[in-house]
Amino acid sequence: MIYAENLARSFGGDHVLRGVSFAIGDGERVGLVGPNGAGKSTLLRLIAGDDQPDEGAAGWRGGDIEFHRQDADLDEAHTLVEELWTAFPEARAIERALEEVAAEIEHGAPERGPDALDALIERQTHLFERFEALDGYRIDRRIGRVLDGLGFATEDRTKRCGQFSGGWRMRIGLAKVLVHRPPNLLLDEPTNHLDAAARDWLALELAEYRGAVLLVTHDAEFHDVVVNRIIELRDGRAESYSGNYSDYQRQKADRISQQQRAAARQEREIAKQTRFIERFGAKATKATAVKSREKAVARIERIEVQREEREVGFRLQSSGRTEQDVLRVDHVAQAFGDHVVLVDVNLLVERGQRVLLLGPNGSGKSTLLKIIAGRQQPSEGAVAWSLRARFGYYDQHQDEALRADRTVLDEVRAVAADEPDVALRAILGRFLFRGDDVFKPISVLSGGERSRVALARFLIQPSNVLLLDEPTNHLDAATRRKLLEALEAYDGTIVCASHDPAILERIATRVYQVEGGECLETEEYRREPGEKRRKARVAE
Repeated sequence: MIYAENLARSFGGDHVLRGVSFAIGDGERVGLVGPNGAGKSTLLRLIAGDDQPDEGAAGWRGGDIEFHRQDADLDEAHTLVEELWTAFPEARAIERALEEVAAEIEHGAPERGPDALDALIERQTHLFERFEALDGYRIDRRIGRVLDGLGFATEDRTKRCGQFSGGWRMRIGLAKVLVHRPPNLLLDEPTNHLDAAARDWLALELAEYRGAVLLVTHDAEFHDVVVNRIIELRDGRAESYSGNYSDYQRQKADRISQQQRAAARQEREIAKQTRFIERFGAKATKATAVKSREKAVARIERIEVQREEREVGFRLQSSGRTEQDVLRVDHVAQAFGDHVVLVDVNLLVERGQRVLLLGPNGSGKSTLLKIIAGRQQPSEGAVAWSLRARFGYYDQHQDEALRADRTVLDEVRAVAADEPDVALRAILGRFLFRGDDVFKPISVLSGGERSRVALARFLIQPSNVLLLDEPTNHLDAATRRKLLEALEAYDGTIVCASHDPAILERIATRVYQVEGGECLETEEYRREPGEKRRKARVAE
């Protein structure tokens, strides 16, 4: 069971959680939702014991708990399988003890006499029984099943963790949690960096989970498949809804509608009593009635109607027009030691095209974008930009490059030093950093808030070509929707690597599959720039 009891937590006077209470029993799979900065990751850290509350208590009862964090803590020297075996420390220790006992029986015990040999055999028997009780003989099979489900190739199992890209490292961290199968499970954004196949497998895996699960993700469809209850964090408090995410949205809309009707009735009654008080307040014969109604009005506890969630507001506009041929990639290859990532990649991007790079994690999409952006030199080949092209590059780990000791305003000022603070604050306001929020240090921001800062830093710089690496990762549903709308309306050129199906369906006009070192166009999705927007307008 996972629980919170009258939980409160604040940071520098900002009350993130206030009186939060709930319990999650075996078999319950609960989605934790709320706007960025509502305290979702804070709540998970409090439950896991990574942080301590100001008031109340949080934790779990009954068995172990595993916490999938947004940053993977791996031993880079371990092979993939060795790293997953660290999820079973007792079983691993018994394996080593059995190896030592076997060596002693073979080499040392006969010299010490039959009693020593009997003692070793007895110890070996005990270790075998304990290993079986821990299900140790099936651990390799469990590891293999999870690795297959998350999309790892068979040859990956002997690779060192340090050889994997960032997205695959996150999958390793997730695999360590899943192979253990504890009775209590905390998952913070587990779908980030997963392609469609791995995401579908994980959804089914969690849907069949028998323990207690508390899940944070911005993927509404994933919530719909996995969870059977939603807890919404808002304004420091928790509200529970039965069913999946779609059920929650309907119930929430009904609840807000009921609140609005009740508040309207209350306001009408208060207005009625106020008119009576104002009309007869000066009449001595009505003094008792007036006083009674004044007291009644003063005692009324106002019904609070939930405020509409604030949304980011921005648009993308290209800065200047490029030549027709914007970008040319000629015979580009890239290898890291013996590991070949790209082989003879050729690509021509024309003005106004929206190019999407598809492929599994580690296939070379991010590497190709880095080469195009000049962040990395290819082993072979060249990249040529048109004369008037001005590109902006958004890395999928852009938020990790923010300096913890800087404020929100400092980070944006670092890339727009010529802009006055009043202009920078206006831009940050569109990204929901208003008033004193701009002076918050990066270190206290939630993951979603850091992503908004990174997005603001990126968009404030003038460009007419956008290079985007998984731009919708870490964004809450509202910010993701606004970004997709802005990309749809963008009048420049886009080259994007993403697993997000909405980018494929709504944005892309050219789609290239990056896999096995090759980058080949998929004609099925080929459209002319503006075609999707024209179809959308006709449909409306």
